[in-house]
Order: sequence, then structure tokens, then C-alpha cells
Amino acid sequence: MKKKEKPTHPYIPNSAPKIKAKMLEEIGVKNIEELYADIPASLRYKGELNLPEAILSESALKRHVEGILAKNRSCQESISFLGGGCWPHYVPAICDEVNQRSEFLTAYAGEPYEDHGRFQALFEYESLMGELLDLDVVNVPTYDWSQAASTSIRMAGRITGRREMLISDTISPDRLLAIRNYCRPVVNIRMVGHDPETGLIDLDDLRSKISSSTSGIYFENPSFLGFIEPQGKVISDIAHENGALSVVGVDPISLGVIVPPSHYGADIVCGDIQGLGNHMSFGGGHGGFIATRDEEKFVMEFPSRLFGITKTAVEGEYGFGDVAYDRTSFGVREEGKEFVGTHAALCGITAGVYLSLMGPKGLQELGQSIMQRSQYAMKKLSEIKGVKAPLFTSPHFKEFVVSFKEARKTVEKINRFLLERNIFGGVDLSPHFPELENCALYCVTEIHTKEDIDQLVRALKECLG
Repeated sequence: MKKKEKPTHPYIPNSAPKIKAKMLEEIGVKNIEELYADIPASLRYKGELNLPEAILSESALKRHVEGILAKNRSCQESISFLGGGCWPHYVPAICDEVNQRSEFLTAYAGEPYEDHGRFQALFEYESLMGELLDLDVVNVPTYDWSQAASTSIRMAGRITGRREMLISDTISPDRLLAIRNYCRPVVNIRMVGHDPETGLIDLDDLRSKISSSTSGIYFENPSFLGFIEPQGKVISDIAHENGALSVVGVDPISLGVIVPPSHYGADIVCGDIQGLGNHMSFGGGHGGFIATRDEEKFVMEFPSRLFGITKTAVEGEYGFGDVAYDRTSFGVREEGKEFVGTHAALCGITAGVYLSLMGPKGLQELGQSIMQRSQYAMKKLSEIKGVKAPLFTSPHFKEFVVSFKEARKTVEKINRFLLERNIFGGVDLSPHFPELENCALYCVTEIHTKEDIDQLVRALKECLG
């Protein structure tokens, strides 16, 4: 009896057996195993993958995928107090209107012959970010904050010729993992402790660890744990006194109410533009920025693209294009200082639209609104028996640590209770910060109303009561 041929997945190119057989015949190979001959047999999977049956029609596939997506709980039907690097900010409609235009959406790697304003749009984005950060040079966005921080740290190492970076231990644990991975083995990472009461960097620990091998100090302001670091100038001075650089990670949304890191001695500033008009998209929508002064020693160490403006042959006309293109891996390939792959350019264009819309006054009002709402949330949460909010005594912006230690309930159980009431609770800090057991990182932004916060408080009282 002839064996029934399995239907193939129509959306996987060249997956039909007859087509695969023809391709193997064309290159003179009997079977697919010959192509894997160099891979030891011990490393190869011998069985068949447990793949679902092929869905042959587009309508059936659409229904199947929508059924999977329906299992998700999004921030549309639930109130989210989750933060930790991806924040629930309002996205003005104009941001989506502009970033979905075909000349931007399809200009993946546009060059002059196919570009329709992308270079100028990104130059405008860089200019707006430069004004916000009060620095001269800003890159086309790279993947995310983790990538931007990792590259900033490697830039500091190349500029100083040193191989050690000191990092505040209140950094995002995910970002620290990315930094360690990206910087190994060219940069040695050492952690600097914090004051357990205020959360601020322990200056004595910093002074004891900095040395002639230190390329720089990396800290975040506001920190991953939400508090504002008022010692920025002192930290930068300690770095400079020892021939090192000050590298600061910052949430750009905060700069409507907090001075930019360049004002307290930062040499390299990095962060993420997700909050500037980019949707959370289930953890996506990120773009990492790096900014420095307009000095050759900094500019030539950027691995990413920089767009500038210049005069053309036509009087009064200007053009936009790459600055010092030969410093990138696109220009020098394997000799590049770092590899440059896909950029988050579309997120940068979107952030440019957002910054243009908000303006300085809008960002100031936004920052004030966030601080007022988060202060109200901390006040109301602190009134719940067994809850301490915030845990650290320093001023906070947008995020803050809530301690449930006295309530004797784990964050996991509390979050499960909140989820049943369509509330996403804070990020559980226990797995990454042993000293913060039964503590959670809560986030409050401009989208949270008084009613949202009161609903959270009522739910927590019920959970802990």
C-alpha cells in the first residue's frame, strides 16, 4: 500500500518533499544527512520533531493564531503596574500614523536611491534627543537599552585603553546579563554596592574599588529600582579624578523634570526610547540610544550609524547622510570595533514624532504628572498594614519598590490574586535581589488614574487582610 504523503506547511518555503528532493539532486547530494556530515552524530537529534499538523488554508491558520493570541492578557483589558524596563505610557495617535507610512515602514536599510526622507527624519530625531540630553551626538537607535549600555561600556574601554568597568549593583538584572555577555572577554565587570536604606551608590565602596585599570563607572538615574541618584556629580568627579569616564543610563521621559546626566559630568549617556511613543508590544518596541559630546575621541568609537546634515551643490539645499561611515562595520567589515546589525530606526522616527509633539513644556508637564501620581500611589500603599512603600528613602520617579515582608505573603501569591482581578502587579524582585525578598517593583505613569490606584489598593487590602 502506498504510504500517504504528509501535507506540507504552505508557509514554509521549499518544504514539499518533491521540491526538497529536486534541490538535493541539483547540488549532487543524495540526502539531507550528507549536508550535516561535519556535525558529530552525538549532537544531532535522532527523532522527529513533534510538530502540529499543517494548516493548509489561510482562514484556518488565521483562526488558529487568533485563538492562541486570545489566551494573552494585555494591558487593554487589565490595569498594569508592571515596569522594569518596558513601561505603560500613552502613545499619541500621530505616532502610529507617521511610523506606518510606507516611506518609513518599508525603508529598512534605505540608501539615497531608495530613501524617502528617512535620513532626514532620523537626523531630526537625533537633534531632538540631543536637545533633551544636552549633548551633541546621538546615534541611530540600536536594539535596546541593554545593547546601548553594553556598547557604551565598550566605547569607554576603547577610549581609555582600560579593561575594567564598575557598575552599580541596582542595575536591571536582565541588562547586567546582556552587558556581561556582550563585554566578555574584553571588559571585566565589577559591581559597586548600595546603601540599604537609601538605595544610593555606596561612595566608600566606589572609592575603594576604582583604580588605574578602571575605564569608567556605569550607573542609572533613575535607577532600575526607581529612585533618583542625587550623587551624580560626586560619582562623575570620582571617575574623572581617576582618569575614568562617567557612563550614565537614563529614562528620557524623566528629563522633563530631572536635569540630564551631561549636567553632572556624564561623558556617555545611554537609555531606551520605548517610552517615547513606542508601544510595549508584549515586551518589544525598544530602541537604545547613545549620546556623547562632539569630540573625535568619542565620535570615532560609535559603532552605530550617525546621520548628519550638509550643503549640496544646489545653493540653499541641504542633504542628509552618514557621518564617518568608515568607522562602522558596514565600512570596514571584519575590522570594525563592533558589529552593527539591524537598527531600531523606525522606533527612532516614532520617538522623533513624539518629542516634536510634546515639546519642552509637554515633557515637563508629563514628568510632573508621573511624579504626582506615583507619590499618591506610594502614600496610599504605605497605609496598608504589612506594606512599606517605598522601601528606599530616596526620591523616586515612576517606579518604586514595595515591601510585603511584614505581610508574610510572597509576591508570586499576591500577583496571582491581583491577576484574578485584572490587575498586573509589580515585578517580583526576589529572584534577582536576595535582600529584597517579598519585594516588588511597581510602576505608575501618566496613564494611571486615581481610580486605577485606588482599585489596586483595595485589591491589596483584600489580599493581605
